[in-house]
Amino acid sequence: MDMHSELVTLGDDEEDFIGPPEEQDLVNSPSHYNMLDVEAIDIVEMSMTKDEFQGYLKGNALKYLIRYKHKGNPKQDLDKALWYLTRLKDKI
Repeated sequence: MDMHSELVTLGDDEEDFIGPPEEQDLVNSPSHYNMLDVEAIDIVEMSMTKDEFQGYLKGNALKYLIRYKHKGNPKQDLDKALWYLTRLKDKI
C-alpha cells in the first residue's frame, strides 16, 4: 500500500482499503484553515482594520512570490500569491 492510500475501520477491528483520499484544494480552501464554520482568513480580516488587512494580503502575496523557487512546489506558491493578490484587488 502506498502513502496516499488510507484505511478505514469498520468496527470489530476490521479494516478495509478504500483507496487514495480525496484531493483537496490547497490554494483556495485548504482544510486545515477551515475547521470551523468560518475560514481562518475571515477571522483574520475581522480582527483588523481595512488598511491592516490589505497590508496582510500584500505581505502574504510577497511571501509566496519570494519563496516560490525554494519550497519544492513553485506552481502552488505562485497560485497562492495570485490568490492573495486577487483578494487584495477585490478589497480595493
